[in-house]
Parts: sequence; structure tokens; C-alpha cells
Amino acid sequence: MQKYVAAIDQGTTSTRCLIFDHSGAVVSHDQREHRQIYPAPGWVEHDPAEIWQRTQEVIVGALGKAALKPSDLAAAGITNQRETTVVWDRHTGHPL
Repeated sequence: MQKYVAAIDQGTTSTRCLIFDHSGAVVSHDQREHRQIYPAPGWVEHDPAEIWQRTQEVIVGALGKAALKPSDLAAAGITNQRETTVVWDRHTGHPL
């Protein structure tokens, strides 16, 4: 059975998931935008719960478009905005 690799890119305006085959060809992708919050001039924030929701949606979307199951993935890579920090409550799993 062929295995695939998922790449999850969480950026400033959207989250996307691309699925690659063994040769590096894109077999599927899905992308969802998320809300921009501007608390002060030059600042942008995002709702971490919305980002988590979008991440789950794009994974399901990309797998579905390729008719794949999670078990068809050999690995997943994740990249984010690099300056992002979120603190999570260890008991509830919700962002603080």
C-alpha cells in the first residue's frame, strides 16, 4: 500500500493541508481562511480555537478529496507563523 505525507501550513490568513505522494507530487489539498483580529495598529491576532478547528477541517478535506484515510499517511509536517504563542490549559485542553 502506498503511503503519503501531509504538510500542514498555518499562515497569517489561512490554514492549508497538502498531501504528497512518494514522488513528491501533490495529490490533494484543502485551504480555509480564518478571522483576522486587530487589537492595535500593526498588530494581528487569531483565535487559537478557530485555528485548531481550521486545521482539523483542512486535514479532513484534503484526505477526503484524495479518498484517503489517516492510516494512509506515513508522516505529517507542520509549519506556522513562527512568532505564534498559545498557552493551553492542561486540564481542559482549551486555550487561555
